[in-house]
Amino acid sequence: MAVWVEVDLCDGCRRCTRECPYDAIEVRDGKARIGDRCTSCGACVDKCHHEAIRSDIQPRVVPDFSEYKGVWVFAEQRAGKLSRVSVELLGKAQELAKQLNEKVSAVLIGYHVTDLANTLIEFGAETVHLVEGPIFKDYRTESYTHVFQELVSAYKPNILIMGATHIGRDLAPRVSRRVGSGLTADCTDLSIDPDEGILLQTRPAFGGNIMATIANRFSRPQMATVRPGVMEVVPAPSTKGTVIPHGSTLTEDKVRTQILEFVKEETPHVDLSKAKIIVAGGRGVNDTAGFELLRELAVALEGELAGTRVAFEAGWIPASSQVGQTGITVRPELYIACGVSGAIQHRAGMSDSRFVAAINKDPYAPIFKVADWGIVGDLFDVVPELTRQLRTACEVMCD
Repeated sequence: MAVWVEVDLCDGCRRCTRECPYDAIEVRDGKARIGDRCTSCGACVDKCHHEAIRSDIQPRVVPDFSEYKGVWVFAEQRAGKLSRVSVELLGKAQELAKQLNEKVSAVLIGYHVTDLANTLIEFGAETVHLVEGPIFKDYRTESYTHVFQELVSAYKPNILIMGATHIGRDLAPRVSRRVGSGLTADCTDLSIDPDEGILLQTRPAFGGNIMATIANRFSRPQMATVRPGVMEVVPAPSTKGTVIPHGSTLTEDKVRTQILEFVKEETPHVDLSKAKIIVAGGRGVNDTAGFELLRELAVALEGELAGTRVAFEAGWIPASSQVGQTGITVRPELYIACGVSGAIQHRAGMSDSRFVAAINKDPYAPIFKVADWGIVGDLFDVVPELTRQLRTACEVMCD
């Protein structure tokens, strides 16, 4: 397959050079020339008004996927405790399945986890595919991938979504490779195209500077991982569901890894995804002393302290407190951004907050575009005064 130029027809208008995404076309002596960087994508062919650019590329045909039905969610659990993101994804799965007129299923893998199936049904799973056994007691990539490959081959789901957790980010690409499907990672939104009926997967791209919407037209299942805290928990209107137990012929000699020991992190860990109020700081906080001011405000509000990537990299906050594209996603009732410029990478992690308040010296800071309330001022003046007034108000109410 190739792309070439009929030189006699070319007038050097440069429309093709502007359209080429690989900068593979140049105009020399008034004629377009195809360079070595051409990937034969064909983007330039339709743009030539004189039909000077020709191609023998055949349009790719979308296969018949009519036998692929259902929206599946990986029900992640650890030590018999269901991950919150699994319940969040079931809420989104209900919405997607309703638009497609399909059913919601959950895949539950583990050992002695049967009781979790009832919780999955309560939050939207019409069918729970249950795979239990000692070999699945702890998560291992190979054992879980083996199960998914068998289930996908047997049941042919249309959509398969997982949480973008440590486990989900490890498992999803392996499953994707095994079943021959594409995968969109770290999505912040999922929807159904009303015309084609395919899954539209939205995620930050190009360093978080834009939000890209990706569609998988040529393979099934359509796979995506979704960041925890992005979707809302939605109980199912009906609590009726079916549990389908599955056996497995997988044996230990087929799994090349073993879990020898679990080492728990000793430092206290705050789950920001459950916080109702968050006070966050950015570059403008300057140092750890500045974050102590924010901590006092967070305590006065009975909230939690967080920060941007800059704050984490400077050592002002731990990794578990970083909010944004490379951190965690939160949706508190109130998010107070102090000294945060509001770059899109950070907004991707907090834009679903119910209310946003911003404190910044720069009146043109992007954070004000998403803020419900804004204070233009020095946070070192505003935050202590705000904390003082909150404490005073609390004392009055307590008396």
